[in-house]
Amino acid sequence: MTDRICRIVSLALLALAAGSGAAAGAATSDATATTDPVDPAEPSAVVVVSAAKLPAELDSLPSMMTVITGKQLRDRGARDLRSALSLAAGIDIAPGGDAGPAGAVPGMWGLREFDAFLLVVDGIPYGGAFNPAVVSLDMNNVDRIEVLRGAAPVTFGATSFVGVIHVIHGAAGATPASAAVGGGNRSAWQAALQGNLPGTPNFQQSASLSGEHREFSQRDSSVAKAHLLYRAALQTDAGRWHADVDASQLAQDPYSPHPREGSGMSTRFPEGANVNPRDGRQDQNRLQLNLGFEHTQDRDRFAATFSAARTDAKTTRGFLRDGFTTDGVTPNADGFRQRQDITDAWLDLNWSRRSSERLRFALGLDWLYGHGAQHSDNFEFAVLPDGSNRPLSTALHIDEFTHLDVRRNFGGLYAEADWNITPRWKLLAGARLNRTEETRDGEVISTDGETATERSRDRRVATRPSATIGTSYLVSQRGADQLTVFADWRSAYKPAAADLGPEAASEILQPETSRSYEIGMRGRLLDGRLSWEASAFDMDFRNLVIRENVGGLPALASAGRERLRGAELETSLALTTTLQLTATAAWHDSQFVDYARLRPDGSVQQLSGKTLEMSPKNLGSLGLVYAPAGGLRGSLVGSYVGRRFLNKGNSVIAGGFAMLDASVGYRSGRFEFRVDGTNLSDRRDPVAESELGDPQFYRMPGRGVMASVNVAL
Repeated sequence: MTDRICRIVSLALLALAAGSGAAAGAATSDATATTDPVDPAEPSAVVVVSAAKLPAELDSLPSMMTVITGKQLRDRGARDLRSALSLAAGIDIAPGGDAGPAGAVPGMWGLREFDAFLLVVDGIPYGGAFNPAVVSLDMNNVDRIEVLRGAAPVTFGATSFVGVIHVIHGAAGATPASAAVGGGNRSAWQAALQGNLPGTPNFQQSASLSGEHREFSQRDSSVAKAHLLYRAALQTDAGRWHADVDASQLAQDPYSPHPREGSGMSTRFPEGANVNPRDGRQDQNRLQLNLGFEHTQDRDRFAATFSAARTDAKTTRGFLRDGFTTDGVTPNADGFRQRQDITDAWLDLNWSRRSSERLRFALGLDWLYGHGAQHSDNFEFAVLPDGSNRPLSTALHIDEFTHLDVRRNFGGLYAEADWNITPRWKLLAGARLNRTEETRDGEVISTDGETATERSRDRRVATRPSATIGTSYLVSQRGADQLTVFADWRSAYKPAAADLGPEAASEILQPETSRSYEIGMRGRLLDGRLSWEASAFDMDFRNLVIRENVGGLPALASAGRERLRGAELETSLALTTTLQLTATAAWHDSQFVDYARLRPDGSVQQLSGKTLEMSPKNLGSLGLVYAPAGGLRGSLVGSYVGRRFLNKGNSVIAGGFAMLDASVGYRSGRFEFRVDGTNLSDRRDPVAESELGDPQFYRMPGRGVMASVNVAL
């Protein structure tokens, strides 16, 4: 699979180079002699699109949001979600997870659940009605990332609770031509090419292509990935038409989570061991097409967006059982081979009007569709804890075949108003009526010849409202300095996560709901050189979907009632025109309020007052970035994750840890040479819990170093 990806990347790079080369002469000038696009000129001019249906200025937004520009990412050499958001307050990204080494499990507002946040890419929910498609995310040609804390109940409907991460790539015709190639430790390599393709004043197009390969400190684990993004836009008398093609091919050799035993991580399991079958894999092909149309006339604007994606995945994995034996002969692990097919679609139609200079409003409807099916062959096997005798899955007896078919339809009607009550006082409010429908059909076929085939079906239909209202007030403004206070209230609703695991569980859990309050302030001082933002939040959460042990097997359950609260602070100081200092701090308190769980031994445990697993109370980061237009440049980013509990009863504690990322480079003319290092402190702490292995945790991947050369074409 890796060789096939390498060949695809090589051929596509040559094709793209030929096309972009034809346009490079017209695109290159003194202003575009570097690989960095122009950032917004003034902070007050930053307009964000993730918090509301109506684009809003960041300064007056009634909620906390961080905007990270593409230039800032490139200055730090950030190429994955963890490093990209390492200087965003309160955001804790765990690399890897059950989705494989290319995945990531974000923690936001004190909750680390793979489906509790929403990943949006270029305005489209990335992953549709199922889990966020993090493994397919490409960090090349990123124009900016917008990070909204809390839910977006009107903008994106029944999709998330604790935050939205919106990755926005360079627009069609606005992609500076550049190429990059690099190599690093553990057989790592990367290559990328991007640029504008030939066009006309009314028709513009661009493309970016990338490929990479990485191996990890865990034994026999790697990622090979190829990604292509093509963007086109056509301006006509009727309006602006645009289209995107997003294609990726991913080959993963997954690593194993580390079991927890007694008061900590198991000492019977070596830190870098891998107990997946020898033919373990998590391979995925994904193709997405986005189409859009915008028409503006006088004060009215109509916009239509449609997206459809197809994902085909093949997985072979295995997990140790709780209390596993160590003789390598007695079956002590469960595994599965799975084929998974997902089709998702997104449609949004909206009309907005500026009725006056002080009032804008929008009306619209959207529809999110998902159809997922899995076919699994389940087996048990024996393996030594160090994985040295891992078997081939094809040589093992299949105990059962499972099939699960899930269909999800999330629709909504929404209205939103943006009212400047006075020049200083702004109100943003919206309401939505959600209609959700879901069906699940499961089938389990035993191979023992005695157990009857089990078929199950569940269906749930619900109509629920959601809403948000927020206000901001400009307290003072003098030149570039200002102070704004804000507050918001949000009510959100989301159907429970759809698990396409190997168990074929058809039960649909109770939908999740939340109500949250947030207050905060943001401002600038020292003639705008010091910018800062702080907020405090309180969320009442119902029916949080968590992992539980049901009948000796990992399963999902609704966890009653929880309370998430905390405070976050983010500051940035321009020490000089080329030297930037950023510091963040966060305090989170995430507790069960009322959840009586059934233990594996049949007893009942009330978790009221207990802290949620993997939720650190304290987070912080400190970054120094030196980025002149030419010559020597570099960055240092340190981050801290506080202690957290590894079980729901809060009897097992993982200590806090600090990590260091760094980069150094030299830019001369069109060329830049750089070395980027991640997790230079080589911390291997547990950072994410598995929903398949019970109880098991993924560790932070080891130190990574990449040397690269970048050239503006």
